Amino acid sequence: MEKKNVMFLCTGNSCRSQMAEGWARKYWGHEFNVYSAGTKKHGMNERAMKVMKEAGVDISSHYSKTTEELPKVTFDYVVTVCDHAHENCPYFPGGKVVHVGFQDPPALTKDMTNEEEILAVYRRVRDEIESFVKDMKTVLEK
Repeated sequence: MEKKNVMFLCTGNSCRSQMAEGWARKYWGHEFNVYSAGTKKHGMNERAMKVMKEAGVDISSHYSKTTEELPKVTFDYVVTVCDHAHENCPYFPGGKVVHVGFQDPPALTKDMTNEEEILAVYRRVRDEIESFVKDMKTVLEK
């Protein structure tokens, strides 16, 4: 059985799409080729890497990239994980676009100074993304 290609798309490919890629590789890597990208590159988010590592998923080898930098594959599914990416999603012929908006931890925490409170926000969003990804196959194949 040939693996289907799924891409998680966000604005900067630094946090939410990277978390989703990490979870999808963990839960669905045997059934899907998993990618993530952004409409722009913002670099990897250190706190996103930290909270994913706490949960047992190492995304430290990931890097921030745009859709133009991905391999030339046909995407069966494109999952937009933020509203901005959904509204500005490039056209992917043949791919089903599914939107699942998650809150942006960097935006939510920009005025916060307590590191534990900041990480709590990242952990909450990480866990919400994990919940979606665990059930991803059901959602994508509807």
